[in-house]
Amino acid sequence: MRVSIHQPAYLPWLGYFDRIARSDVFVFLDTVQFEKNSFTNRNRIKTPNGPLMLTLPVKQRGHMSSTLQQLEIDSRQPWRRKHLASIEANYRKSPRFAAHWPRLQALYPEDALNFSDFCFDQLCFWCAELGITTELKRATDLGVTGEKSELVENICKSLGATCYISGPFGRDYLNIDKFDHQNIKVEIQNFAHPVYPQLHGDFAAAMGIVDYWLNDGRVWARTEWAAP
Repeated sequence: MRVSIHQPAYLPWLGYFDRIARSDVFVFLDTVQFEKNSFTNRNRIKTPNGPLMLTLPVKQRGHMSSTLQQLEIDSRQPWRRKHLASIEANYRKSPRFAAHWPRLQALYPEDALNFSDFCFDQLCFWCAELGITTELKRATDLGVTGEKSELVENICKSLGATCYISGPFGRDYLNIDKFDHQNIKVEIQNFAHPVYPQLHGDFAAAMGIVDYWLNDGRVWARTEWAAP
């Protein structure tokens, strides 16, 4: 049983989906606190003038004592209109825009208020589009506690994991000896970013998922991709 775990993310980059695709179960870690200035609520799209950051505004009052599942979107700001307008302006000439634009608009319902729910609904959509069939679980449904390495270890044990697929920063905080003691192998992700056709000049890696989806959008086939 191969397990990966990651916090919710708005318009995740391809590396996020690589870990999911390599797993039997992916845990959507919505039981931890919101981290300011991270990629949790923001990501980049490509424009003629370089990357543009799209940030989903959230209500940060009290976030230090609450979890991502409790985090609310700041609906007072017209972020939906701005984000969709930015995507339309910069991708309207992409090969898949005409067919996909109505579907993308549907991913931004006016009544979306809970940040975690919004990101999870989008994650299910993106995985289906990429042909990723990994089982998705929400940490709030598992009832597992702990912090940092202990939390990851406890989640893995609760799922009967034999392998945990960690991001590259896992080396900095995971107690790998404890995982070994539980017969859980720790595999550090080594993601080779694919090169695919893009608009607006030279290829730029690590854009949000909409860039790949509108420009290329093939189902997940790592063997067909080459690192830049």
